[in-house]
Amino acid sequence: MIVMDITIHTSFLPHDDPEASLAFYRDVLGFEVRNDVGQGTMRWITVGPPGRPDTSILLAPPATDPGITEEERRVIAEMMAKGTYGWILLATRDLDTTFEQVQAKDAEVVQEPTEQPYGIRDCAFRDPAGNLIRIQEIG
Repeated sequence: MIVMDITIHTSFLPHDDPEASLAFYRDVLGFEVRNDVGQGTMRWITVGPPGRPDTSILLAPPATDPGITEEERRVIAEMMAKGTYGWILLATRDLDTTFEQVQAKDAEVVQEPTEQPYGIRDCAFRDPAGNLIRIQEIG
């Protein structure tokens, strides 16, 4: 069996307000801005944790693919408004401190630190676009 050398380099999350999303990921989560391309609401912003250049999140305007129908754009907008379109799972070694720091910056709390029945301790927030940001504690 041949083992492939594949990693996750960049994950996508939609935004509907690039300035609000930029402020959340940069100022609340402490991510560095790696790239900011475009203008107005048509901006693609790449952010990531400092010191980890191989791991990024691309904050992008949703439904920009020309093959998406108007009905699909409407559904995406509705799902974003409900907070059911995008989500990501982050990790930290100190969940309580991370939760306190993010909460202190007025992020929308979805779930306080909780021991899940499947053995993971985590918490959850929403970013300005409604994306669910889960943060789990790792060893």
